[in-house]
Amino acid sequence: MKETVPGSEPELEKTGGEIAAARGRAEATSSDDFGHMQYEEGFTWKVVFGGLFVALVMLPGSIYIGLIMGQSLGGAAEWVTIVLFSEIARRSFIPLKRQELYCLFYMVSALTATGIGGLPGIAGGPFGNLIAIQYIIQSPAMAPVAHILTQSHWIAPALGSSAYHNRSLADPAWLLPIGLILCGQVLDRMQWMGLGYVLFRITSDVEQLPFPMAAVAASGATALAEANSKTESWRWRVFSVGTIVGLVWGVFFLGVPIITGILFTKPVMIFPIPFFDLTPNTEHILPTALIGYNPDIGAILVGFILPFQIVLGSFISSVVCQIGLNPILYYHHMFPDWVPSSPAIQTNISIGFDFWMSFGIGTQLAIAVIGLSAVIRTLFFVKRTGAMARGSLFHVNKKRGDFPWSVALGAWFTATLGYIMLDHKLVPLFPVELICLYGLVITPLNSYVSARMIGLTGQGVSFPFLLQATVLKSGYQQPNIWFAPLPLGDYGGQAQKFREIELTGTKFTSILKLELFMMPLLLVASFAYWSFIWHTTDIPSAQFPYAQKMWPIFAVQRAIWTQINMHGGATWVLNAIKPKLIGTGAAVGLAIYLCCTAAKLPLLFFYGFIGGMQSMPHYTIPTFVGALLGRFYFAKRFGVHQWTMYAPVLLAGFACGSGLIGMSSIALALIGKTINYLPF
Repeated sequence: MKETVPGSEPELEKTGGEIAAARGRAEATSSDDFGHMQYEEGFTWKVVFGGLFVALVMLPGSIYIGLIMGQSLGGAAEWVTIVLFSEIARRSFIPLKRQELYCLFYMVSALTATGIGGLPGIAGGPFGNLIAIQYIIQSPAMAPVAHILTQSHWIAPALGSSAYHNRSLADPAWLLPIGLILCGQVLDRMQWMGLGYVLFRITSDVEQLPFPMAAVAASGATALAEANSKTESWRWRVFSVGTIVGLVWGVFFLGVPIITGILFTKPVMIFPIPFFDLTPNTEHILPTALIGYNPDIGAILVGFILPFQIVLGSFISSVVCQIGLNPILYYHHMFPDWVPSSPAIQTNISIGFDFWMSFGIGTQLAIAVIGLSAVIRTLFFVKRTGAMARGSLFHVNKKRGDFPWSVALGAWFTATLGYIMLDHKLVPLFPVELICLYGLVITPLNSYVSARMIGLTGQGVSFPFLLQATVLKSGYQQPNIWFAPLPLGDYGGQAQKFREIELTGTKFTSILKLELFMMPLLLVASFAYWSFIWHTTDIPSAQFPYAQKMWPIFAVQRAIWTQINMHGGATWVLNAIKPKLIGTGAAVGLAIYLCCTAAKLPLLFFYGFIGGMQSMPHYTIPTFVGALLGRFYFAKRFGVHQWTMYAPVLLAGFACGSGLIGMSSIALALIGKTINYLPF
């Protein structure tokens, strides 16, 4: 906990006290286990066998489900794997430690990640990117520039190549794209582990931010580890309750739509997915107001975890801005592109381009200024008073597996320079100063702002369409820039990942070893499975209905972005970036901060308020309902301290239960889809 030192700045003391209180509530979720943590090695032979299982079984499942249904195994794969291995280990009388369970959790989430190649739903490792590119290059929408793109052999083989005719990733024409993937895998790990670790040390060790969502994964691993031991505590009981709730809810929310989607032409949805949408029904009274509700119980459970002041601020600003302010802005002609009768998602996109995107960039800049000033004051405070020895960047906790922050920063800087030189080689005419700006300025700034918001609210922020706007401003008119691996990223989420690792008592060196083990395993398995699947049939094809239906749409969208900076291309993105609105957003953000400070409102309320301004009420309302239930019912029934410990374990169990139902339903759907295409 952050100490209060006499003589420190009053504002800093106030800010530190609020954040420290939230930190204390987060750590109280497992105070008996995490308070005086004994760090242990998590990368063992059991985890190695688990990794082989994930690569051999879960990875191809992720590929097929992504192509057939456009869904990710996600949390289902994570919980199914650790529950399976936990039970196997228990029956073999070699129970898994908490650290080993978390390493399995970490590995499955990394190996089944989605969103490859700009086509949502693709999972299965980095070589899915080449499958996406081969389709995009050969799609009709990309025909005007396909020959230009394939002149850059690092993007894809030339049109008419035997690589396409034979559907083979082993064709020599793929040599440069594959080499680029291998290089990117190394540089990406250096970047996220380097910058992510530094951000963790700043936001968690120095600023002592609570990271409210980090305890969920940690609590789940702890509960399962206790189930394997003879000394079972309350955690397993609470985890089991959450699992039962997740199983029952998953049947109605996930199971019924997935199973009926096989039996009927249109799935039966007891609850609308993703939410109840009343936006078109109320537009005659409140035009452009986003009105609706997300029925997912998981959103309510999240409200149990997040600090109440953050949820309250987010709820108020979301309702005020997206329901109350939007119609006023509409009547002042701020939303010229909005089309009546549009549902919430389309309305949100439209008003985002017209107003909220630029305004949001301004508020994020305000958060960046406030955050940077706060951390600078904190660092000077620590240096002057000598307080928070644990929180000093120069303190290395060898028991935790720490390594010097300068080494981590050096790894990130080296990888960023590697990307700068690589991009300059690939796109030599693109301004190298912009690439340096992306990698050395925007990425760390954006990552710090995102890490700070995740540390406070559990949700990050980003600067939307920054790449598109700067490319258009640069005057560069070649389409290959959109395929270059520019060093523009957000590593804020990795700070929370290190916090999760810390909470489970896993040495940081275990994750380093795990990444070194995972990288060749992922590359080999991804190459083998994608090569086999693509060689046996076209992707997309009738065997993959989701890809066959949706990939052409995504290819058209990608083609529009690819040609947008060419001569005569659309420049609507530039019109969406409005400097005056950005300045207004920054001024409003700073003004709200000063008002909250003057009114002595909690700092967490301010961050929640800013974060909720662009959030759809569909999601903030159920989270607020959960926060009210937790604060005024469950906390009074079980006691504040006890409920604070129960909540993340309950949410972890719910994720496990709903994940098991989702996994089982998807397996049945996979079998059903396979049978549908059999010739008998």
